[in-house]
Amino acid sequence: MENPIKLTEKYERNGWPALKRTDLKPPPGLNLSLLTSLERIRSHRLSSQGEIAYIKDGETLSDVFTMSSNGGWPSRVTTERPLVAYWDDEIPEWSPNGEWLAFCFNGHVHIVPRTGGIPKKITDFAVSASAPRWMPDSNGLIVSIERDDTDQLLLTDRDGSWPRALTTDTVGDHWDPRPSPDSKFVAFNLRRFDDLNRLDIVLLEIASGKQVTLYGKPSVRAMSPKWSPDGKWISFIAQEGQREELYLIKPDGEGLHQLAKDGNDIFQYEWSPNGKQIVAVINRGGSFELVLIETESGLVSKLRSEVGIHSNPNWSSDGSFLTYEFESPVLFPDLYRMDLHNKKITQLTFSNPPALQKNKFIVPEQITYKSYDGLEIPAFLYRPQRSNGAAILYPHGGPKDQYGFAWDELAQYFTAKGYIYLAPNYRGSTGYGKDFERANYNDWGVGDTQDCLYGAKYLRNLKDVKPDRIGISGGSYGGYMTINALSRDPEYLFACGVAKYGDSNLVSSWAQCEKRLRLYTEIFLGHPSANLNIYLKGSPITEARNIQKPVLILHGLLDTVVPPEASEEWVEALRSEGKTFEYKTYDDEPHGFLRRENLLDVYERMERFLDWYLLPS
Repeated sequence: MENPIKLTEKYERNGWPALKRTDLKPPPGLNLSLLTSLERIRSHRLSSQGEIAYIKDGETLSDVFTMSSNGGWPSRVTTERPLVAYWDDEIPEWSPNGEWLAFCFNGHVHIVPRTGGIPKKITDFAVSASAPRWMPDSNGLIVSIERDDTDQLLLTDRDGSWPRALTTDTVGDHWDPRPSPDSKFVAFNLRRFDDLNRLDIVLLEIASGKQVTLYGKPSVRAMSPKWSPDGKWISFIAQEGQREELYLIKPDGEGLHQLAKDGNDIFQYEWSPNGKQIVAVINRGGSFELVLIETESGLVSKLRSEVGIHSNPNWSSDGSFLTYEFESPVLFPDLYRMDLHNKKITQLTFSNPPALQKNKFIVPEQITYKSYDGLEIPAFLYRPQRSNGAAILYPHGGPKDQYGFAWDELAQYFTAKGYIYLAPNYRGSTGYGKDFERANYNDWGVGDTQDCLYGAKYLRNLKDVKPDRIGISGGSYGGYMTINALSRDPEYLFACGVAKYGDSNLVSSWAQCEKRLRLYTEIFLGHPSANLNIYLKGSPITEARNIQKPVLILHGLLDTVVPPEASEEWVEALRSEGKTFEYKTYDDEPHGFLRRENLLDVYERMERFLDWYLLPS
């Protein structure tokens, strides 16, 4: 009689499983248990009293903690906040007086006093609420809710009293409210439904409800409105030209001008307490640096240009220091403090366990290669100290995203095993100008797929790579790229592929995913009722017969971004064509894999699969 455990294992895979290579061992000093044990510290905010609130992603929770900006032992604020992907979460918000902390938890806004207590839900009046912003009096809060299929803004208080609607129109979604220092106005972002490539900056007078569009242009994104401390200016980021640049405008609509002309995208920024400077994060080719911008002259000076990702800079109330988050290819994310008078850097949190610190990690090289039409594709290349002859091409998710100098545990792990690892920023990626970013509009699965295939051709020309030992692996849009690259390549450049929560049928996925993802897709492809041929052209679901190489498919059953039915459809197509595949679903995972036990299982399956098909026995 067959062992029932083996039967279950085979059923979970729904295909032909790769077997563990008993002749291969983990690289020295590393294993997957160590890499999945890391707890990410992120999304911090500094209070007027010098206290930091942040989120820590643990094994099963994404809880809120606080600590002094001088360092020391953290205090735990929440004890049951579910795991949330770092790219899909909100930053906790201190009240202006530093006495209260607001954050989202289970789809509602909660607050807790600085001195401690059980978090209190204040948005019982809504089905769900998010994005709390404090009024200057530290009593009122503006929150966002969904009503009539639009995101609307409401004003409530710390007791969660019945709120007052600030916006009610249905022309678009109302985001990122910023009350003026005198509490009379709110500046916010309007995403118009009649032009999904457009984001406006709108000023609302609270007493009258009157709204005025301060900045709005067809097919131009303006975002992140913020008031100067004296209330005389509203700043925002806009992509009028090729780059996302910083602008200022007066509340009366006068004085519009570009503040800094650095030639690179501005990612984040914050006004200094005296309004004379702005600290900004500038993207220089995938390295996100800290700079200071003088608000009178627009002069830009460097604060930190270390290769890596700086994010979420915060000013102290007296302007004497900054706190920020930093990670790099060789450093896991942590919180840091910079004293501005002497530029002294103090690390405040320590996420890297000693076992990880003993490893020598790789900083990738920046390279470019030409795609099928001559377009130069930027990419990051990890070279192992000793090659095993195999290579992995990793297309990032998005597609509106960018691979940069961030921590990537899988890149480091596979490089340590001897794999060459290439992460291309295919057309549609951010960071290289508007034209490059929009080069995949109405073209999903076509030009960007060719960019991945030409990445494989680039790898084939490296002397340390065996041409028949190149794999492709990606998640979300990267998983979609994997499916396209395997099904739309008559040269069969890849020996195998790993598709994590990737799409295969753009039409059915558009119909089944949540609202924000439907609209996100329409930014690039329009509405399927008007552009059905574009959706069908980008869907490889009918091309399973072309697959000649094994594929590993992994998906969470709680996914509302790429619905799990997308992988189910793909698996059924592969099964009907008699193709070799492995298939594993996770019933407690959303888009992305968050829980440690699942992440470890995912990584083990990926390693087993890639080793089996890419490394010789």
